[in-house]
Amino acid sequence: MRICGSVFGPAPSFGAARGDQAWPARSELRNAYRRDTVPHAMENRSSFSDLGLDPALVRAVDGLGYETPTPIQREAIPPILAGRDVIGTAQTGSGKTAAFLLPILQRFLKQPPGKTRALVLSPTRELAAQIEVALRGLAKGTRIRGHAVYGGVGMTPQEHALRSGVDVVVATPGRLLDHMSRRNVDFRGLEVLVLDEADRMLDMGFLPDVRRIVGALPRDRQTLLFSATMPSEIEALSRTIMRNPVRISVSPPHRPPSTIRHEVYPVPQHLKTALLVRLLGREDMMSVLVFVRTKRRADRVARQVGAAGFDVARIHGDRSQSQRETALAGFRSGRHQILVATDVAARGIDVEGISHVINYDVPAVPTDYVHRVGRTARMEAAGEAITFVTPDDEGDLRGIERALGKSIPRVTLPDFDYRAPPPPKVRGHEGTRREREPRSGGGPSRWRPRPGRR
Repeated sequence: MRICGSVFGPAPSFGAARGDQAWPARSELRNAYRRDTVPHAMENRSSFSDLGLDPALVRAVDGLGYETPTPIQREAIPPILAGRDVIGTAQTGSGKTAAFLLPILQRFLKQPPGKTRALVLSPTRELAAQIEVALRGLAKGTRIRGHAVYGGVGMTPQEHALRSGVDVVVATPGRLLDHMSRRNVDFRGLEVLVLDEADRMLDMGFLPDVRRIVGALPRDRQTLLFSATMPSEIEALSRTIMRNPVRISVSPPHRPPSTIRHEVYPVPQHLKTALLVRLLGREDMMSVLVFVRTKRRADRVARQVGAAGFDVARIHGDRSQSQRETALAGFRSGRHQILVATDVAARGIDVEGISHVINYDVPAVPTDYVHRVGRTARMEAAGEAITFVTPDDEGDLRGIERALGKSIPRVTLPDFDYRAPPPPKVRGHEGTRREREPRSGGGPSRWRPRPGRR
């Protein structure tokens, strides 16, 4: 039996780059990791045919190699099929996407095409693209079509798809509002609204946009809200846009999977990269996601890790959509052992078999820690979360420990020199910043160098 993954859990993502044959050693290690860490108890769980799904959808799921629904799928699919509004709270990687896609597809199986009947709002481009690919795989053999709408790419292909009346629109809020202002999309026939990763939309400041979008939709609809955590603002939103929702919670709120081993490595700021390189050399570091705080730091850490001889890619907000997709495809396939990312990637990265998440910088908010480390240990597999902590980070770390309900063990490497002095500051290309002076008289911009901070 193949254990459910991607939108079902951690098995190969639909549409993921297939490059494993080019890197057999890395791929074999990752496959062995997945086989060894998925509990055998899953063999006893129910099948998709028990959930009231149409036989055509059961055959589609079976054709993709998935047999066992996850807890959120078992609990959410029946009430969604019954037409109820649903609030689903489950840990990242639990299979929430299939939990709402399968009932939506069943609802539209016997309806004529040519009208947009479902809208899925997503906080990030990566997650929107992932949902679109999952929809395409599940809808194979039907007339149901979907299209993802997000920024960073041209609007014209999106406009054509929206004007043609695709059945399911998957969108980020900002780009969708652009299309709505141009009257490119007609939601008068909308039947289902899905807010996916609602807490992340709150974190990213999208709640006003979400309210604007919801205000333009038909009131007579089914509304589904899925989230890893349930902040008070999302609770308040649900009360204004949902009708007597069924509440489903298959995991403790604000808690990462229990199968993650958490460790803290105290280290001076200037030795973080040296410690990271030392840890990456361990044999069990098969697929590693490294989170940093800033885009500039992501570039620097990726460059230094690459110079140490590791296959590394990076992803952050200044990278183009094409660059981000290429980096993710290389990480999925095993070509890149390491992916360095800012929090833009804490949601939307759906990569099987991530063995380790390393917090190069401590997240300031405990829920961000949950989102970050949730990239490993997907659907009850084992994983490890490592956090580098400087003396200045102790306050943020205590907040994370309070959220987890336990202290995180401190670890030091006996053969690592924690007293090594910082390298001398080098003036020059990286030590000089350039500052733009304001224009005067419409002439060309003038630039002057500004010395780096002392």
